[in-house]
Amino acid sequence: MFTQLFASPAQGELISIEKVNDPVFSQRMMGDGFAIIPEGEYFFAPFTGTVEMVFPTGHAIGLKSENGMEVLIHIGLDTVKLKGEGFKALVKQGEHVMIGDPLIKVDLALIKRHGYDITTPIIFLSGQKVVKLNSSFCEALQTDIVVFV
Repeated sequence: MFTQLFASPAQGELISIEKVNDPVFSQRMMGDGFAIIPEGEYFFAPFTGTVEMVFPTGHAIGLKSENGMEVLIHIGLDTVKLKGEGFKALVKQGEHVMIGDPLIKVDLALIKRHGYDITTPIIFLSGQKVVKLNSSFCEALQTDIVVFV
C-alpha cells in the first residue's frame, strides 16, 4: 500500500472514474482516480506539497506531495471552454501548500447554467491505483475516502 495522507479536495458525491462522462478520464488515459460531484465553492489541498501547475483558466490544478504523489484536480468536464469564467485560482505554480489550504474558488451555479457537467475527476498522475471508494459521499478534507496502492 502507498502511504500518503490524502484528503478529499471538496465536499460531494463520490463516483468511480469509470462513471465520468469523458473517455479521457473514464478510460484512465491520464491515470487512475475517482471523481467528486462537488457541492461547495472551494477546492482544498488534499495533502501538503507543491502546486505544480495551475491552468490559466483556473479549471484544473496539478499538485505534488512531499512523498511524490502527483494529483490532477480537473473541475468539471469541458470547462476549459468557459475561459476562466466561474473560476478563481487562489494559489500560483511553485507555491507550497498545506493540507486544507484553499486552492480554487468556483461558481458551480454559473458552470451549470452554461450547461457544463460539474463532475470533478481526481487523477493520480504518479501511478497509484484506486482499489475502492469507502463511501458514496464525503466532506471536504475527509481522509478516509479512498483506498489506493
